[in-house]
Amino acid sequence: MPLAEFLKQSALAATVIAALAGATGAAMAFDEKVFDDKPTASATKSNPWAVFRFGFSAYKSGHKDQAVEAYRYAAENGQLGATWKLARMYAQGDGVSQNDYEAYKFYSEIAQQDVEPGSPEESYVSDALVALGGYLKSGIPGTPVTRNMSAAQDYYMRAAATYRNPNAQFEIGKMFLSGDGATKSSVKQAARWLQLAAEKGHAGAQATLGDLLFESGKVVRGLAMMTAALERATPSDQPWIRGLQERAFALAGESDRRTAIALAADILKKGDR
Repeated sequence: MPLAEFLKQSALAATVIAALAGATGAAMAFDEKVFDDKPTASATKSNPWAVFRFGFSAYKSGHKDQAVEAYRYAAENGQLGATWKLARMYAQGDGVSQNDYEAYKFYSEIAQQDVEPGSPEESYVSDALVALGGYLKSGIPGTPVTRNMSAAQDYYMRAAATYRNPNAQFEIGKMFLSGDGATKSSVKQAARWLQLAAEKGHAGAQATLGDLLFESGKVVRGLAMMTAALERATPSDQPWIRGLQERAFALAGESDRRTAIALAADILKKGDR
């Protein structure tokens, strides 16, 4: 259905929020609460932000094909959040056929934007940089995007240093451990980046840093960090973190185990600093 017709017919349009675009703008990036009020067709015609919100209302109501059309309109008219939503939908096959190359192109559009740290749109750019780094680590089969570790590092470094993205800091830390990309292997540099990510609660960084500490002789602290990381880890990260933690737990003495378990509880309660 053409966007204009959709905007006229959709029952999703309920309240006028055109004024909200000027007051709130993209300041609520990643915060879905801002989309609770639904814009009207009149608000969307001249306001990409309102079209973006309109698309989100359609998405929440299950009309993902209509959401894609609204997002495209908003993206073509400079709404960075709409471009990010399209990238995510193509990456995940959410409402569209899964297509990493399409996602890559949308993320690339976002990454080209010169967004200052702390700006409302920072999170979109930061997330896009990490996604591009991930694609370039392995390439996208059947497309012009080939494996390029140096380019992946550049994207990760921009996100890690400029926007302090913990996922990017974790990836940079791993690159310094392995010597991938344009870096030389450096445990000191790896630990620096891993620590920055760990302080933000990144479970993978906490586990990897804990393993480094354990191997360097700081048994209790290292085991405690791995144990805390396992508690915080997502289901996809739990298997490899559990492998590190169980290996360390088996090698540690009984007294160190008990102390590490107590310290892990303290880390989970108070944080990692």
